[in-house]
Amino acid sequence: MIYPSFWKNASPKRKRIYSTIFMLVLAIVVTLLGTLVPLSAQDAKQINDSLNQTVTARTANGTLIPYIFLNNFGLCLAMFIPLAGAVFGLFVMFSTGIAFGAELRVQSTAATSAAIPNISAPTAIIGLLFIGLTFMLEYTSYSIGISESVWLFRRLTQKRWIELKKTALLIGVVAALLITGAIVETWVITNIH
Repeated sequence: MIYPSFWKNASPKRKRIYSTIFMLVLAIVVTLLGTLVPLSAQDAKQINDSLNQTVTARTANGTLIPYIFLNNFGLCLAMFIPLAGAVFGLFVMFSTGIAFGAELRVQSTAATSAAIPNISAPTAIIGLLFIGLTFMLEYTSYSIGISESVWLFRRLTQKRWIELKKTALLIGVVAALLITGAIVETWVITNIH
């Protein structure tokens, strides 16, 4: 197999960083492809309503942060499964794109039939910053899980069991990223939405 020079000359740590960045870009592209899936107005509304019902119910009983964290962490843990986790992760990213597309369709339909909500510029900017932060925390976590899925498969086939220790450390890292993301996302939902 022919590898580019930047890969051949890179340290093992740098190769992990490169593979995580590659998976991040791939995850974003797959999500964007998911947003392009054509949905009927009824299907988009059904997906949107389901998401909103979950958020509303969890907000009302004060369990939104644990719900978001446990949902995202459970998905991310599955992404660590050697090779199968990478396929699962990309499927989750594609499905996320479909949900984003449904939300955009419903919101754009609602915007054309209702007055534009009155949100101050500072609130909108803070909201966008926090939405971007949440996105980066979650997608970085997923990218770590997906790339480690490939690394774990390769290292275990080579009988390099030390990789299990690295995997445990990375699971701790994504847990920290995802709990932070859940807190930020809950703040955005309850204060901006």
